[in-house]
Amino acid sequence: MFDLDGTLAPSKEAISPATARMLCALLSAIDVCIISGGGFEQFDTQVLGRLGESCDLRRLHVMPTCGTRYLRWEGGVWTEIYFERLTSDEKNRAIEVLEGGAAKLGFRRDATWGPTIEDRGSQVTYSALGQHAPADVKSAWDPDNSRKESLRQYAAERLPELEVKSGGSTSIDVTRRGIDKAYGARKLMAALGLTMGEILFFGDRLDPQGNDYPIRAMGIDCIEVHGAEDTIAKVAKVFGGLVS
Repeated sequence: MFDLDGTLAPSKEAISPATARMLCALLSAIDVCIISGGGFEQFDTQVLGRLGESCDLRRLHVMPTCGTRYLRWEGGVWTEIYFERLTSDEKNRAIEVLEGGAAKLGFRRDATWGPTIEDRGSQVTYSALGQHAPADVKSAWDPDNSRKESLRQYAAERLPELEVKSGGSTSIDVTRRGIDKAYGARKLMAALGLTMGEILFFGDRLDPQGNDYPIRAMGIDCIEVHGAEDTIAKVAKVFGGLVS
């Protein structure tokens, strides 16, 4: 089980050919799940469209928006197993609060790299610099996460009926309460009849403030990584017979 941004690829960037080879090697023998706060379109651009026609996708489990959506490759197409959408009222309220908070806290910019608000169906995401900001610019915007945390707290106080979490390096995610990557892991376990001992998770944010931490907290074995090259190296140590 893999996180996406910071684990398989830099934020919002496509996976490398080496990462694609690693994933396809794993898929030749075992089930692989990718889980992220990103929407399906992000998965498609960053990963799915890069795997190549020879890659066997039947063992790949795609879980956008922390597992509130789940897709499998069936009959030559990505088939939706379920999609737990927010209501229009929930989404509109989240957008209003996030935009208002960004303005009040001084985060609103005249120029951004794409839209700052994204409706992902089961999740609303605010990205301070826009959805397509370069990774180096994003990492420099809030190196200690204090700016992002101030907006998260602002929104959480005004959206008590919803869950407000830190997402990527410049983003805040709003979902229904109780939604995190542990939620997605439990949905996957139920769908496949797995135990926690049958899952190994690779992620870059396993610290208590990180968005991968809920998977560690639920008791699944985790390996912390620092970028895609480190992921490939650590996967090779575990699955040396498949990945080298």
